Amino acid sequence: QLQLVESGGGLVQPGGSLRLSCAASGFTLDYYDIGWFRQAPGKEREGVSCIRSSGDNTNYADSVKGRFTISRDNAKNTVYLQMNSLKPEDTAVYYCASNCVGALVDYWGKGTLVTVSS
Repeated sequence: QLQLVESGGGLVQPGGSLRLSCAASGFTLDYYDIGWFRQAPGKEREGVSCIRSSGDNTNYADSVKGRFTISRDNAKNTVYLQMNSLKPEDTAVYYCASNCVGALVDYWGKGTLVTVSS
């Protein structure tokens, strides 16, 4: 069974940090470009960040540039999203996916909820 499993979400105060993890099973994650997406209540899903399979090319949504960092650890078959200086607007369910283009994704994780609130 091919799966992506997110973890690391939770409740944090504005200005705080979280590190999300995306762990793959059933396939070798490092052969894929991996995207992080999020969906806030009442809004459509948006792309947050992307890392290429090579690990040498990354990109970020303008809203998170300078605050979020995507990385990958091939030995652990895991991709991470380090989120710093969190804002209430970052509140959403965060998903990892087996592509950086939503329409081309074959495998989605179930999501992990990030809530930024005082």
